[in-house]
Amino acid sequence: MRLDIEDVSVEGILRDVRLDVPDGAFVGLVGPNGSGKSTLLRCVYRALRPAGGAVRLDGDDVHTMDPRAAARVLAALPQESSAEFDFAVAEVVAMGRLPHRGRTAAADEEICAGAMDRTGVRHLADRGFLALSGGEKQRVLIARALAQQPRVLVLDEPTNHLDIAHQLDVLSLVRGSGLTVLAALHDLNLAAAHCDLLYVIADGRTVASGPPHDVLQPALLAEVFGVRAHPVRHPETGALQLLFDLLP
Repeated sequence: MRLDIEDVSVEGILRDVRLDVPDGAFVGLVGPNGSGKSTLLRCVYRALRPAGGAVRLDGDDVHTMDPRAAARVLAALPQESSAEFDFAVAEVVAMGRLPHRGRTAAADEEICAGAMDRTGVRHLADRGFLALSGGEKQRVLIARALAQQPRVLVLDEPTNHLDIAHQLDVLSLVRGSGLTVLAALHDLNLAAAHCDLLYVIADGRTVASGPPHDVLQPALLAEVFGVRAHPVRHPETGALQLLFDLLP
């Protein structure tokens, strides 16, 4: 499923942002703090209606879709997720099945078990969510999103609270999912290694887009992030990696 962001504006934050996520692509959204990344993603997963422009899934405006129909095709992992009640992990993951009510309980249980297996949290199924570490909570919430069986996945800093092994594991899982993925990422090296395309957001506007090796150029990184970047290649994969220091 294709995701198109067409001239989206949010007063004081975003100005005419255009962004295209091809069917099955993993697209990264990068930019400094306060650039508007999270606001843009909130417009995509219907938490915020933009003042102008549209967000479309295969041509349909997400903000005019039936909420349950939208939830069947689009799942989101916001940057901050709170829980007032201490549900068991298995119950949290099962919430991803709510848009698909009508299936058999056995089928839902199988789907949830598979999502927990893929994210490595099945052994936590009976634990209370609030007792988990930050990294464990993040993986449980990703499992819930996968249990939703969406066609489009929107992730706001999905590697928050994760150690490096789980960061690599989660992004590899997302990349191999076959879903259309839009993810805001702070770590430019993770973005370069896993994303098909990158969009750079600065001051509420898109300032660059394209394959990571074309976008993450020293001049752009100096202008947008205020750092000096030294591009290198990973010795095994050949993926672009960056070394940073402060501008003189």
